[in-house]
Amino acid sequence: MPEKHLSTQFDSELSAVSTRVMEMGGLVESQIHQAIFALSQFSVEVANQVSATEPRVNTMEVDIDRELSSIIARRQPTARDLRLLIAISKTTANLERVGDEAAKIARMVRSIIESGGPRSLPANELRVAGDMASGLLRKALDAFARLDTTAAVAILKEDDLIDDEFNGFVRKLITYMMEDPRMISPSLDLLFLAKALERIGDHAKNIAEFIIYVVKGADVRHTSMEQIESVLK
Repeated sequence: MPEKHLSTQFDSELSAVSTRVMEMGGLVESQIHQAIFALSQFSVEVANQVSATEPRVNTMEVDIDRELSSIIARRQPTARDLRLLIAISKTTANLERVGDEAAKIARMVRSIIESGGPRSLPANELRVAGDMASGLLRKALDAFARLDTTAAVAILKEDDLIDDEFNGFVRKLITYMMEDPRMISPSLDLLFLAKALERIGDHAKNIAEFIIYVVKGADVRHTSMEQIESVLK
């Protein structure tokens, strides 16, 4: 990820912290996969594994931020180097929130199972959205490792597909609730689960925006795709 510097020690420090971010990303990806599996299989055991991983993710975020603070204090980086360190900090914060969403899914799965919610609801269809969200996060991390702005733009566009999947699922749940009022409560549970997956896609999108910030020095948050593509020309 980082460019070469006169100080090989600085390069080593940047490489080490970047590796830690990728490790954290891999752990969070595993949480997502487990959470979706727990939902599709109604597995309390797997849901518990997701929750058990959450403290480890939280610790990694704190450790990485501590290392970033140390690097900034000792190296006093400027320009792109400083933007990179800021982006790494923001990326770890987004990864921690993805872990929170995965843990939230796990808790909801346990609640659905314990309440004896009907298994006739389309819970398994959330696997599609879950795979899309997980895949988008993987692409975002890969693009961040390479500081690939072309891939970043593709990720920003792909996030819209997750939003479309979420909207379609909401329409289906509304149909279930209209046809049978007994489905309202469990349908709302699934709605919260779908929203959690949508947020995971949003966090992947945030990471993609940080890539453009590092490379171009432009903050493209809350801007249109046309403006983003203009920055990259």
